[in-house]
Amino acid sequence: MDAKDILGLPKNSVTQEKKSRPQKDSQRKPDGISREVYALTGGLAPLIPAIEASQLKKRPPSDEKITWQWLPFTNSARKDNLHLYHWVRIVNGVPPTGDYSFAKYNKSVDIVKYTDEEYEKYLTDPMWTKEETDQLFELCQSFDLRFIVIADRFPSSRTVEELKDRYYSVARAMLIARAPSPGDISGHPLVKEPYNVSQETERKRALSMVLSQTKQQERKDAEVLAEAKRITESRMVARGAEESELPVPSNAGPESAERAAAIPADTVSPSSNVQQHPSAAVAPSTITVDNASILASLRMLRVYLRTYALDQMVQAASSSAGLRTIKRVEQTLQELGVNLKPRVPTKAVCAEHLELRREILTLLNLQKQLQYKEAEGSSYRDGSYADTPGTPKHLSHGGDQDRTFVPDMSFAGERMGKRDQKRKAPGRLSEAPLPAHKRPRKSKAADL
Repeated sequence: MDAKDILGLPKNSVTQEKKSRPQKDSQRKPDGISREVYALTGGLAPLIPAIEASQLKKRPPSDEKITWQWLPFTNSARKDNLHLYHWVRIVNGVPPTGDYSFAKYNKSVDIVKYTDEEYEKYLTDPMWTKEETDQLFELCQSFDLRFIVIADRFPSSRTVEELKDRYYSVARAMLIARAPSPGDISGHPLVKEPYNVSQETERKRALSMVLSQTKQQERKDAEVLAEAKRITESRMVARGAEESELPVPSNAGPESAERAAAIPADTVSPSSNVQQHPSAAVAPSTITVDNASILASLRMLRVYLRTYALDQMVQAASSSAGLRTIKRVEQTLQELGVNLKPRVPTKAVCAEHLELRREILTLLNLQKQLQYKEAEGSSYRDGSYADTPGTPKHLSHGGDQDRTFVPDMSFAGERMGKRDQKRKAPGRLSEAPLPAHKRPRKSKAADL
């Protein structure tokens, strides 16, 4: 007797299904690794590249005797001739020769040196003493022109911009003084683009203002830019309406007027519509005005980045083009190996980038017009519309069509019919009425 008998339950009423336990995947320990290490890592890949198992079991050649020795070495990058020790792999008792393997990574900057006579002749500055200039160049030699560290170690209170200005002005003056002729150093960066301390200070101040803006200031700037964009678009619409209302210039020759009059209204090609469409050609003067208006609107902000102004100008230049045309422009830039956004967005680089985009857009529009012209010329050459039955043929001088001759019962109609009979070729006599003696006789009742 069990619990089911006491409760009066049937023995087979409740069937408990045994839960099948998932079988553990038996992973075999890989070769070349101990059981303890495999248990700790769980088969995970190591953080550093591991040596292949075949390399662990590979034995060195029998004719080579390899030993490791604790030997001294010197580093050519150091000037104090310091002797250090490390383990060296010795093959057949011959130690390796040559410089320390990591000495090649020691790179230093060539710092300008000057003498006392050169300083008195070329480098005197009322804002700097000779002791401060010597300290500056010693720190530049020690820290490889890392001016942030140099400003931290400099004894007197000088800004980073002042230290840069002094160093580059001294280097530029010594380069000019030691050059045999001015033409030899005209292309040197220090001579071609001297360091401008005021511009660098203003740039850092403007960048600090941009990075320290609050969310409210960013929203206000976005509202100002949106309003400026709306004003620019409204001016473009008004300018387009004014240009459409302008009369045709009087210097157009009579040939162009006759050519325009000779083309009927129903034979206008798609290319003429493309030429009249404002997106077919981009006027440089209009784009220049739009860029000027964008720059004027950006000056209303406290400060802005040049990359943001470039994006606004690109949008203004591509506003009259479609989305497919913009994608084709970007594809052309990629084919030419030009970045969609300049990596160094200076004023000259941004101007050249915008000019390249305008030229590509003009090229695409000219290619589109050329395709329309070629399609129109091929349709005129083939004349496929004239071979189709029931299709009227358009003439160049008007809209006349070939009309079917309808005979008239009047006297004039009879004269026109006789004239047409005279014009017929002699090979078509079967169409003329037969004489009376050649007419077929009437059928009689006997013939039936």
